[in-house]
Amino acid sequence: MTDQTAPSISAARRSETSSTASEIAVLAALAATGTLATNILLPSLPQMAASLKVSSAAVTSAITVFLAVFALGQLVVGPISDRYGRRWPVLTGFVVFMAGSIWCGLATDLPSLLTGRVIQAAGACATSVLSRAIARDLFSGTALARAMALIMIAMAAAPGFSPLLGGALDHIFGWRAEFAFVGAFAAASAIAYEWVFGETHHSTRIPLNPAAITGNYVKLIADRRFLIPAATVSLIMGGLFAMFSAAPRVLIEGLHFSPIELGLFFAGTVMIVFAAGMLATKLAPRFGLDRSIQGGLLAAAAGSLAILLVSLFTPTFLPFLAAMSVFLLGMGIVNPLGTAQALSPFGEKAGAASALLGFWQMMGAAIGVWLAATVSHEAMLALGIVLTAASTLAVGLYALRTKASAQR
Repeated sequence: MTDQTAPSISAARRSETSSTASEIAVLAALAATGTLATNILLPSLPQMAASLKVSSAAVTSAITVFLAVFALGQLVVGPISDRYGRRWPVLTGFVVFMAGSIWCGLATDLPSLLTGRVIQAAGACATSVLSRAIARDLFSGTALARAMALIMIAMAAAPGFSPLLGGALDHIFGWRAEFAFVGAFAAASAIAYEWVFGETHHSTRIPLNPAAITGNYVKLIADRRFLIPAATVSLIMGGLFAMFSAAPRVLIEGLHFSPIELGLFFAGTVMIVFAAGMLATKLAPRFGLDRSIQGGLLAAAAGSLAILLVSLFTPTFLPFLAAMSVFLLGMGIVNPLGTAQALSPFGEKAGAASALLGFWQMMGAAIGVWLAATVSHEAMLALGIVLTAASTLAVGLYALRTKASAQR
C-alpha cells in the first residue's frame, strides 16, 4: 500500500511556502498548450482556407473540432492519471500533441487537417487537465490559490498574445510554421516537465474501471464543495470565451479596428488578467477564499452590466474598454481562486476533479461562444447579454455556498 504520510507532510509544507518560479513556469506551459494551439491559428484562417481550397467558414471547423475533443478527452485523462500517476499521461500527451502538429503542418486538404487537429486535441487535453491536478498534488491552501492564479495568467496570455505571434509567423513563413512552432513548444515543455517534476501523485491510486469513474464523477457533482465553485468558474469562463469570440465582430465590424489593432487589444487584456491574478494572490490570504471570490464575482457582474448599458446607449470604444476591464478584473480573481476551492478537498481524486472542472469550463466556453453569436445580430449587445446572464447566475449560485457556510 502506498505510504500517504510523506505526501501529506509535503502538502502541508507546500501550503506554507511559495511555489518556485520553475514549477509555475512548467505548469503554465502545460496549461497553455491547448489555448496556444487554437488561438495562434486565428489570423491565418483565410490563408489556410485558400491553401486547402475550402471556404473560410469551413476551415473554422478546425477550431470547433479541437475544442470538442479537448473537452471530452479531459473526462478520460483525469481518471487515468488518478490510477497510473501524472508522469506518463503528461509525457504521452505531449508526444501525441507533437504528432498531431506534424500531421497538421503536412496537411494538403481539410479532412487531413481535421484529423491532425483531433490528434492535437487528444494530446493537449492531457497536459491542460493535469496541470491543475499536479498543482493540487504539490500545493494546498493559499499556496494552491497562488499557483492557480499564476497558471491562469499563462492561460490568459496564450490567447492574448498568440494571435500576434501567429500573424507574424504566417507573414514571414506561412501558416504551416504555426504548427511547427506549437510542436517545438510542446517538445520543450515535455523536457522541462520531466526535469522539474516527474511523478507527483503519491496518494492512494483509484481503480480504473467504468463504474469507479462514473461513481467518482457522480460523487463530485453531488458534493457542494466541488459543485458550486466549479459551476461558478465555468459560468465566468463562458463569459471570457464569449468575449474572445465576439471581440473581432465588436471591434473590426462595429468600431472599424484593423486586424493589428485587434491583436493589440487582445494583448492588452493579458495585462488586466495579470494584474487580477496578482491581486488574487494578495486577497486570498487576507480575506479568505469565500470573500475574495464574492468580490471578484461582483466586479465581473458590474463590468458585464456596464457592457450591456454601453451597447444600448454609447456603443463606443472607450466606454466598452472600461467596462470590459472591470469584467476581466473580476474574472481574473474568480477563476484561480474558484478553481483552487473546487480542487482543494479532493487530493486523492484530483485528476478526476480537474477533468470534470475542465470539461465544464470548456462546455461553458462553447455555450458562451454560441450564445454570443446567436442572441443578437448586434455583437456588443449580444456580448453584454451573455456576460450579464452568466455573471448574474454565478453571483446567485455562489451565494448558496456562503449561505450554507453561514448556517453551519
